[in-house]
Amino acid sequence: MEEWLGHVARNVGVDKEIVRLAVGHVFGFLQQRHPDGPADELISKFPGAQEAIAAAAAAPQKGISGVIGKIGGTVGGSKGDLVALTARLASMGFSAEQLQKLAHDIFGQAELVIGRPKLQTMTDEIPGLSSFLWPPKS
Repeated sequence: MEEWLGHVARNVGVDKEIVRLAVGHVFGFLQQRHPDGPADELISKFPGAQEAIAAAAAAPQKGISGVIGKIGGTVGGSKGDLVALTARLASMGFSAEQLQKLAHDIFGQAELVIGRPKLQTMTDEIPGLSSFLWPPKS
């Protein structure tokens, strides 16, 4: 996982430890939504992923992310969860462009590790995520 985290950090343009926390937040989000399924399979194939999830969960939330997280909770369901996750990542200093790169790197690697069908099982129910990850080909 270390080599991949370094690659993502260079691609996104942030510190590797920030990427580790961001990956922990994303993997934790997937694990929470899909326990005992493809998320656990994905996480088990990334040495250090459980530690990244634990570090992300223990990290203090900065600034407005806690407020937006609460708003996301009132929106409810997967859309609210995604709002809260995005706010948490943005509070870590990621720009919109960096968030796009981060998502493509994380989910692109996840697709390589567990395959697109299993990954889509996790992402299809989250409004907008699958269409962002795999836009329809024209």
